[in-house]
Amino acid sequence: MTNHYSGPADRLIGRSSELAAVGAFLDQARSDGAALLIFGEPGAGKTALLDAAAEMALAAGTRVLRVAGAEFEAEISFAGLHQALLPLHAEFTSLSRPHQEALNVALGFGTGRTPDRLLVSNAALMMLRRAAAARPVLVAVDDLPWLDRVSAGVLGFVARRLADSSVGFLATSRPGEESFFERAGLPQLDLGPLDGQAAVGLVDARFPGLAARTRQQVLAEARGNPLALLELPTVLDAAQPEALARLPAGVPLSRRLQAMFAARVTALPDRTRHLLLLMALDGTGDPRVLRVDGIGPEDLAAAERAGLAYVDHLTRRLVFRHPLIRAAVVELSADDECRRAHERLAALHADQPDRQAWHLAEATVVPDEHVAGLLEQAAHRILARGDATGAVAALTRASELSPHRADRSRRLARAAYLGATVTGELDTASHLLDDARRVDPDPDGSLEAAIAASYLLLNGDGDVETAHRLLVGAIEHRAASVAGDDGVLEEALHALLRVCWFGGRAELWRPFDAILARLAPNIPASLDLASKIVADPVRTAASALKKLDAAIADLTDETDPIRIMRIANSCGFVDRYGPCRAALWRVVRDGREGHAVGSAITALILLGFDHFRTGQWDQALQLTDEALRLSEPHGYRILGAQLNRAVIAACRGEEHRTRDLTDAMLDWAGPRGVRVAQWNVCYARTLAALGRGDYEEAYRQAAAISPAGTFASHVPYATWVMMDLVEAAVRTGRHGDAAVHVTAMRTDDVAKLSPRLALLAAGAEAIAAPDDQASGLFETALTIAGVDRWPFDLARVQLAYGERLRRIRAPALARVHLAAALETFERLGARPWAAQASSELRATGQTRSRSSMSVHEPLTPQEREIAMLAASGLTNKQVAGRLYLSHRTVGAHLHQVYRKLGITTRAALRDALAASPEEW
Repeated sequence: MTNHYSGPADRLIGRSSELAAVGAFLDQARSDGAALLIFGEPGAGKTALLDAAAEMALAAGTRVLRVAGAEFEAEISFAGLHQALLPLHAEFTSLSRPHQEALNVALGFGTGRTPDRLLVSNAALMMLRRAAAARPVLVAVDDLPWLDRVSAGVLGFVARRLADSSVGFLATSRPGEESFFERAGLPQLDLGPLDGQAAVGLVDARFPGLAARTRQQVLAEARGNPLALLELPTVLDAAQPEALARLPAGVPLSRRLQAMFAARVTALPDRTRHLLLLMALDGTGDPRVLRVDGIGPEDLAAAERAGLAYVDHLTRRLVFRHPLIRAAVVELSADDECRRAHERLAALHADQPDRQAWHLAEATVVPDEHVAGLLEQAAHRILARGDATGAVAALTRASELSPHRADRSRRLARAAYLGATVTGELDTASHLLDDARRVDPDPDGSLEAAIAASYLLLNGDGDVETAHRLLVGAIEHRAASVAGDDGVLEEALHALLRVCWFGGRAELWRPFDAILARLAPNIPASLDLASKIVADPVRTAASALKKLDAAIADLTDETDPIRIMRIANSCGFVDRYGPCRAALWRVVRDGREGHAVGSAITALILLGFDHFRTGQWDQALQLTDEALRLSEPHGYRILGAQLNRAVIAACRGEEHRTRDLTDAMLDWAGPRGVRVAQWNVCYARTLAALGRGDYEEAYRQAAAISPAGTFASHVPYATWVMMDLVEAAVRTGRHGDAAVHVTAMRTDDVAKLSPRLALLAAGAEAIAAPDDQASGLFETALTIAGVDRWPFDLARVQLAYGERLRRIRAPALARVHLAAALETFERLGARPWAAQASSELRATGQTRSRSSMSVHEPLTPQEREIAMLAASGLTNKQVAGRLYLSHRTVGAHLHQVYRKLGITTRAALRDALAASPEEW
């Protein structure tokens, strides 16, 4: 490969292999996109290698975007991303409007709706790709561990998605340092000490007149560390080794070098030292610090002569020659000096209110409501940019500076609320809430505290009653004085809805309904939908379905995890998770990046349950397992995950696993009054009992959710077991119970809520019907549009139909439905149900497995008639109309015809029938 980058190699002695690796990386980045992380101990030359890479890239025509991590900047949301993308700001207009708005809001260039982290990440990636389309781009990040959390997350996202671009990502870090940057899977280059020959060459090249004894001491002390090799000669040759000698033997080299820099800083004029302190605490390299307190260029010149700081000729920013110098400057400064410097910097950054607030916070040692208020305002802006974790940090510091107990408690409660509802850090939220209560045991109905407490109670050792009481009291206190568009009030009502749903009792819903009635007509749309669909879907969901479908359609471009989850959470009892899948996957991907973890966990559970309903059981378990792994570090207790596991175990006949899972749910939920968990248990145990043929137990479990003849008030699970209850009632001789339950389904028109519920209602009616009516009712059930999406439910109806047909001595048609059911059950791994279907098939006289049946098996008269009509060009629906069958029954017959004739397509029917004996 041609080396385009020979220039900087001449100045880095002993790093030829590393420069070659960087050169290869730059070539790859230019042609196909690439990322590389440089790891090395302090003084190993990481920054020098990064600078060399930047020069090499510029020489080859690449645009270089520099980012430098700094300790103080780590508290400023999006500070690192701001550095990276500021040179591209004028090009944001080339992005789509959502991407452009996301970057402008996140980076503080504009205002608007809080951007989702995933949208910001994608927007940053898209911006870099767009820029690189005109000219290759290199993002060069120094001191990766000091990047602020959100920038580290966004750049980590970007670094792993550069394939097929002309964007390079190059960053430096110390080994073993913790960082919010996700580096898993990214290539890295380890920068070790220089070998003996290179170390000698570097010293001789830079200090050709160094005394032999001093030279030997330098080589021994430096141990191949390039920074030490370059700095120690100055100290030792000047007969000033006391800076090193003061430290005991065994102190790490980085600490010894810092002490050496400290000695050099101490020798500087006071004004230059003040300048260096301002630079260290500012962290941005802003050249305006040269105008603070009368400081001028001559003060910087003294630092330049001492080899400590300079102006970067590429970025025109003030920089330290090494991060250890910054650390030495801060360590040498007294606390009051640092506070005064922060105060000056706050004035300097009056045009950047978030940065100003943090500097004022660092300058303040006693409670100060003005500074606390500025930090609280900064928290609101930080949250609006999508950094809930940064907002929690700002609120926590604001609480520390609050003079009054009520304000301190309120700010801690707000931080706890954000931790519980947005960041997903329940443990952190718990500690913050405890602190708020210690400060003010009676927070006067704080909504934030009540919301956080409700999350913690339902995920810890609390109970539904306590969470309900706290929320109702706080909401009624707030609702009496504010309008319905209050954001925290809306969140509190969603939390109350969640508590009511967990509790599962009609009386819990009454205060909720009363509060909504007072807020009408200003009820937020998502809350209005949830109240109608989740609480008591049989009675109230139908009127909201059009609005729900419209809200689902609006999720196409939605990126806010909270908005997505509020709509998706309303979909389970009306079977509309499917249209939400794309939006739910966006939430999951966001959670995998470390953002909105709580929402991502719930999204995984909903996706898992939808995969169960749609016959993708293995994938459902994988999604559920991921949700559990994601929840463990954050303190979540996920009932939905246990439901997913339990129902699949029940359907697959895993009796011991089903019992263990349901017992565990009951043990936890019983003392806490979490009735929804009891419904989960009954649902799973109903399916398990039906599978093993224990119909008495199945009836008992289904009736425990809602008794025969009614759909209990505020028990949404009642629709899930309505066919189960009817089937169990019929098989245990409770024909009256079956009949009244079918009547209840018709009266409440449950079928209008979704095609799946229509299938269950129609199937239940057919199961309960006498023999002379059953076939027509089963055919009606099988003609319902859209039921193919629910294979397990469909196969159960086919099994019941096939069994009835065998009983009324229609074995040929029975085999069609039983074979279709058996195929589905075997594919799903639903062993008990497959055994039932197989047994019924044998009872029809089919003694061989379908796979071993001869392809020369004769067609039945009905199969031949259907085949002839299909061969003439009629569709399945047209054939069904001619013969008064369902199109699904026609399809099942044709499946058998194809097998018997040895063909696989409809186009082959005519020739196959012509070649077959007429008696077939």
